[in-house]
Amino acid sequence: MFLLKKIISAFLLPIPIGIFILIVGLAFLYLKSYKKAKIFIVIGIIWFVLLSNELISNFLIEPLENYHSSLLMTPADVEYVMVLGSGHRTNELLPITSQVHPVSINRLVEGIRHYQQLKNIKFIVSGYAFDDPNSQAQMQKRLAIALGVDEKDIITLDTTKDTQQEAQEAKKIVKDKKLIVVTSADHMMRAMMLFKKEGLNAIASPTGHSVYYGWSSLYDFSAKNLRKSESAFHEYLGIVYSFIRGEI
Repeated sequence: MFLLKKIISAFLLPIPIGIFILIVGLAFLYLKSYKKAKIFIVIGIIWFVLLSNELISNFLIEPLENYHSSLLMTPADVEYVMVLGSGHRTNELLPITSQVHPVSINRLVEGIRHYQQLKNIKFIVSGYAFDDPNSQAQMQKRLAIALGVDEKDIITLDTTKDTQQEAQEAKKIVKDKKLIVVTSADHMMRAMMLFKKEGLNAIASPTGHSVYYGWSSLYDFSAKNLRKSESAFHEYLGIVYSFIRGEI
């Protein structure tokens, strides 16, 4: 079910949708149905132009990123900090900072910021291995230790495949105690819905905000913006999926 969900969702993101529209246009062109071909090709081009624009991508992702305020001051009565997994690729010829995905590093650093301001704290990292020799949790643990987290304070959740499983496993450990949840700002809305559904006393700490407005936003077309649009699509799809399944 998990793998099927990932495969289906992958085809509902901006780039696959845009490619499909263009392929349909080319198919009509091959069939010499020129009017339909022009319509689909133009729609495909407009699709990519709009979603690669900074104003449009910001419009899509900003409601997600701003749903929870940043946790600038760490509450003193928290006993757990949990950093949600993102991605990695083991390669012992590279430093650990190159093996862990930049998104994961960003989340981990924010989690360590809270950890350093608290006493008697447990630091939870999560994420499974998929096709890698090491789990995401183990890679995050290695990096956390390198950045000053005491190994005895780290708890690893090595088998969690998605955010719902992370919430379920966290509940077994944390129970009703306060927990700071660290994840990317665009993912925080869905994460908190899932954690609250499990009855966790979770405090949101979003990081990795991507929304930026400058004088050139209207004229900024880039792959970076297309990636932001893709992230927004992914999260909205995730929220709908979780709602349909009664997970939130």
